[in-house]
Amino acid sequence: MCYRRGMHGDSSIDLLSSPDMAQAVPGVFHGFFTIRGEAIMQWDILFFFNSVLLGVGLAMDAFSVSLANGLNEPRMSRRRMLGIAGVFAAFQALMPMTGWICVHTIVQYFRAFEKLIPWIALALLGFIGGKMLIEGIRGGGGDDDAAPRLGLGALLVQGLATSIDALSVGFTIAEYDWLMALVCSLIIAAVTLCICLGGLVLGRKFGMRLAGRAQILGGAILIFIGLEIFISSFLS
Repeated sequence: MCYRRGMHGDSSIDLLSSPDMAQAVPGVFHGFFTIRGEAIMQWDILFFFNSVLLGVGLAMDAFSVSLANGLNEPRMSRRRMLGIAGVFAAFQALMPMTGWICVHTIVQYFRAFEKLIPWIALALLGFIGGKMLIEGIRGGGGDDDAAPRLGLGALLVQGLATSIDALSVGFTIAEYDWLMALVCSLIIAAVTLCICLGGLVLGRKFGMRLAGRAQILGGAILIFIGLEIFISSFLS
């Protein structure tokens, strides 16, 4: 282990190198101090950079679902788009903080629950996507104005399904204190908000061109995302 040791009063302070940090907490690559064995994370540019990258990675499922929502509702207003993206962002902020709290309180139970995450995501997205798919087929490719709007219940289910895997981020940011974990979660939420707005805009644009087939495509995308989360959990 490579580090520099200095003195601060009567307390020894170690500055660990980035490789040490990478081994301690996978996915986090900035240095940190240890004061009498206690880890103190640094507020530096890499902290914010890593938080943004984490947000981009976590937002990909929400982006795809937002794309499907835009396809299903091509005449969605800007205010409604902001509300939908805000729900996804709120869930993406809530889940990492919930994971962080679980790691510091009931870690043994959290590890057992973690195995159920891909099954829950598959069930939730499969249900919503299958419902959209069936409604699109029954509609016979009619006018998109007849397509049902995304309800609050379905939106909350989507938000939960696309963010539940972010509970595992609690292990990645376990060395953060509560303030840094909160800031990281808020950065993830901001990134998710922007990415989901982009997905809604793209979906709305193409939904207008796809006419009655948009709802079928949107449902198929949701089912695919559920399968992707489920299969990738066993491959990783």
